[in-house]
Amino acid sequence: MKVLGIESTAHTFGVGIAEDKPPFILANVRDTYVPKSGGMKPGDLARHHATVAPDILAKALEEAKTSIEDIDGIAVALGPGMGPALRIGAVVARALALKYNKKLIPVNHGIGHIEIGYLTTNAKDPLILYLSGGNTIITTFYEGKFRIFGETLDIALGNMMDVFVREVNLAPPYVVNGKHVIDICAENAKDLIDLPYVVKGQDMSFSGLLTAALRATKKYPIPDICYSIRENAFDMLLEATERALALTEKKEIMVVGGVAASVSLRSKLDLLAKDWSVEIKIVPPQFSGDNGAMIAYAGLLALKSGVTIPIEESVVKPRWRIDEVDIPWRN
Repeated sequence: MKVLGIESTAHTFGVGIAEDKPPFILANVRDTYVPKSGGMKPGDLARHHATVAPDILAKALEEAKTSIEDIDGIAVALGPGMGPALRIGAVVARALALKYNKKLIPVNHGIGHIEIGYLTTNAKDPLILYLSGGNTIITTFYEGKFRIFGETLDIALGNMMDVFVREVNLAPPYVVNGKHVIDICAENAKDLIDLPYVVKGQDMSFSGLLTAALRATKKYPIPDICYSIRENAFDMLLEATERALALTEKKEIMVVGGVAASVSLRSKLDLLAKDWSVEIKIVPPQFSGDNGAMIAYAGLLALKSGVTIPIEESVVKPRWRIDEVDIPWRN
């Protein structure tokens, strides 16, 4: 069985192809929109995705050495994400399903990140840190769904760091040679400055930290602020993670999403793992950011469990939470 997956929730339009036998991932092709200045505008994302979609689709089929006729289902990330970007992926997926008479499979973007993590790390029953530009969630699987133990109360960890470096003219680009520019900037820091640290139970709040860091630019060197905002943000995350570990007694921590690629976060997680005698499993860099392969693989699992959707019901869901999704293949 082969499934083609389409990812278009934010800055990346990706197409992946997965099958139900090793090596599982046959293709993973993507193109990421990088604005010349400022943040991402939904209209610009939609234009980018619509422009690159035909080429990305063709390259994925070529990479997988297969044809669209050999595909059993079309999986598409219907949310969460930015509406105009989501709609491009949905239109492409519906068109393929209609023209070639393929089953349409709805995939939650976050579930895609989590399932590609299971596949690539061989995690069995982990506490999951889902960290990206749009999500900061501590979760685990329990009785048919991924249950959330903690999350951001406002903006996501990745988004907070992106906004800061953009506002102080360090980005775009946000990642250089595999490292986030906030990490590159922090390498020149000399002092840790006082910034907000907000953990409420197992939830975190990053908006006040961002505001205070931007105000601090009038008083402190930028490298010191980069270092301090990163340290506070990661320490907040780790405090909430330790509480979830104490509650769940898990022996594995699986980290997925774009922020999983952070070397500085990995060093902190290694110390936590030593204290709690747990194993850290981090999704490989090629699957940490948004990609079509994770949608294809999650779609494959869903299709094998009979999860499909009529085209007329395949509306996009910009605020679709992972704890709203039934996961029959893990029962």
